[in-house]
Amino acid sequence: MAERPAETIYVLNGPNLNLLGIREPQTYGHARLADVEQLCEQTAALFGLKADCRQSNREGELIDFIHEAHAKQAAGIIINAGGYSHTSIALHDALVAVKIPTVEVHISNIHAREDFRHHSFTARAAFASLCGFGIDGYRLAINGLAAKIGVKATA
Repeated sequence: MAERPAETIYVLNGPNLNLLGIREPQTYGHARLADVEQLCEQTAALFGLKADCRQSNREGELIDFIHEAHAKQAAGIIINAGGYSHTSIALHDALVAVKIPTVEVHISNIHAREDFRHHSFTARAAFASLCGFGIDGYRLAINGLAAKIGVKATA
């Protein structure tokens, strides 16, 4: 019997997250985006999932990734839309339209920062939102997503 291919989750990172490790390390830590992607791939693999990690500084490209996740029948989405979380109704609408289980992640605690960061449009389109756990929030998000979609750890 052929082994079933791993279900894919999309891990989407928005603007300026390509500067992790450089940008405001007192807020975002010293880990780089490559570290986040490695963490996501390793955590997803524990559940027999494949993490397809993407980053873009462009809102429209992030929306295209969400549409692609739908077209490819992704099992879930983890999204850190960065500053677009607080401004993008279009990202919210894309997430709502595709009906894919989604977890929003923020490395910093957005509620302990500037007032304009306290509201998130993307959080309203997600079944859960994590903030303030550093890059470990991605691991927690994948664990929560796996539970939501009914996938148990294989290890």
